[in-house]
Amino acid sequence: MRTIPRLIVTGIRAGKSFIEADALVDNVSEHYPNLVISDIWQTSQMPAKFEKEHPIENTAIPQVIKNGTYFRYVQIPPDRELGIETAIGTPHPLMHQTASLDYIVILSGEIYLITDTEETLLQAGDIVIQRGTNHAWSNRSDQMCLQLAILIDAN
Repeated sequence: MRTIPRLIVTGIRAGKSFIEADALVDNVSEHYPNLVISDIWQTSQMPAKFEKEHPIENTAIPQVIKNGTYFRYVQIPPDRELGIETAIGTPHPLMHQTASLDYIVILSGEIYLITDTEETLLQAGDIVIQRGTNHAWSNRSDQMCLQLAILIDAN
């Protein structure tokens, strides 16, 4: 699977559907070595408009627009490549929280979802509904993990 995803965007012109864009995503960053984040698309209201939104500012922790959505593709390398070591009983150094309801799909590889009180191993095909909780991702394998996340503004 490629690191940078290809994005195809459709549209309507003169009442007919067409392919408006077909290219590799260009909004890509590495906030840590080999931790590749591709911020794909965002909306800024509900219901969403079909018009193209403003470019997304690519940040390590996404900032979902009020009443909006955020679409993100992430390649997470093994913890050892990031230099992450966690001692038993200490919080994961990448623990974070977003003010959003997140739909996350593991596309390939495996990764641990860590919360304040427990953790679970996720594998390709697993889905997480992350409801604004404090969490971290820990890749303890020797392979990259690819995940797709859709974040929705929430209270």
